Amino acid sequence: MRHPLFARRRALAATAALALPLLAQAADFPSKPIRFIVPYTAGGTTDLVARTVGQRVAEKLGQPVVIDNRGGAGGNIGMDVVAKAPADGYTIGFGAISTNALNPHIYKSVPFDPRKDFTAIGLLGTSTIVLEVPASSPIKSVPELIAAAKKTPGLPYATAGAGTSMNLAGVLFAQMTGTQLTHVAYKGSGPAITDLLGGTVGVMFDNLPASLPHIQAGKLRALAVAGPTRSPSLPDVPTIAETGLKGYALEPWFGVYGPAHLPPAIVKTLNQAFAEALAEPAVRDKLLQAGFTPRASTAEELAALSQSEYQRLGEVARKAGMTAD
Repeated sequence: MRHPLFARRRALAATAALALPLLAQAADFPSKPIRFIVPYTAGGTTDLVARTVGQRVAEKLGQPVVIDNRGGAGGNIGMDVVAKAPADGYTIGFGAISTNALNPHIYKSVPFDPRKDFTAIGLLGTSTIVLEVPASSPIKSVPELIAAAKKTPGLPYATAGAGTSMNLAGVLFAQMTGTQLTHVAYKGSGPAITDLLGGTVGVMFDNLPASLPHIQAGKLRALAVAGPTRSPSLPDVPTIAETGLKGYALEPWFGVYGPAHLPPAIVKTLNQAFAEALAEPAVRDKLLQAGFTPRASTAEELAALSQSEYQRLGEVARKAGMTAD
């Protein structure tokens, strides 16, 4: 009969042997191109940020960072690819408040568990949601919008899609104002803005980068922004809280994630490269001008944010009965 001590040594040796390839990969990382999956279509906020930051990350790591747009199902399709990729650092994803905190509570079926199937790498920053109307609209303030919504129950508002942070902004707005709003979900900001400009729909919650050019051109009127502070891109536009809805604040956040069990050494390498890229003045200026606020973090901070937001938004979604197909 083999002595238990020898059996234990043999098991430890086997475990060490299995770990050696991972350690070698981490030591050589990166030695080939990195695929950066953006779970939304090209041309949006996430795509702009991924390409701007990804280019600088590639220069710092000495390997190409290939942007791979995998849109669909509110970002679930693309992030599922990340969740099921090998934990070697060569497939990472552009996660968000929707994919990593809200979606599991509103979609009937989500192929991953954001609490278990990802490794947080680091924050990229936050985006501003703007509450807007056409420039020709008689509504010129948030109080006027609330009055119109109370006078006309079911007042429609547009967003870039069901289950998005913009949809959540509308739900919170209705909850806190005691109004009934009808959500009109589009497949992206582009077609929604087209209908807003054309008068098909009269109110919209949108990510600022997509709407900012139209606001600056005088075609859309920004009533307020949804975040806790004013946007540097629209310093004269108040927050929704400043207009009288105290306590209202929603600031979509975005971060980089890898598959579960990503080696700490690889996480550290990627986190440092993204943080350094975000700190560069040229990158910061370009993102700020587009309405995106760059903000780096440690991997631990993003992991903690993901967990806390998962709990918070789950309660909001259940209270509002939010669903998405």
